[in-house]
Amino acid sequence: MDPEEDRRHSKKQHEHINMLSFVADSEYGIPKRCLCGGRLINEVRGKEDYDTLPGKRFFTCRNYEADGLHYRQPWVIGVQEELERLTKRVEEAEQVMLGVSNLSKQFERLEEQVNSLNEAVYDLTVQVHSLEKVCFD
Repeated sequence: MDPEEDRRHSKKQHEHINMLSFVADSEYGIPKRCLCGGRLINEVRGKEDYDTLPGKRFFTCRNYEADGLHYRQPWVIGVQEELERLTKRVEEAEQVMLGVSNLSKQFERLEEQVNSLNEAVYDLTVQVHSLEKVCFD
């Protein structure tokens, strides 16, 4: 085989392997579109002799070919992953809400401290003014 042709073939194989890994990495949750740009359809498997799960559902690319470059994801897995993602977002939102509540309480305590310090400064200002009157009169 020609070394140049061998290099091109190797490069094509490398690109194909990279694309397969991109597809695998992107299959999380409920897919919106296939990587090829194709629309996804809800496929329901029909009753077949060898099938132990008739009626199993898939998110499938309209242009699906069994080459690993198109989505065909079981519906249950996609929904489960989406549910996990949404649950995580709700938990994060709860943490933010708790943080806001704690910050609000801290803010109120700081306001009270500022008010008491303002009163102390006013009292000290009055005392300094009184001492200045006594000393300079």
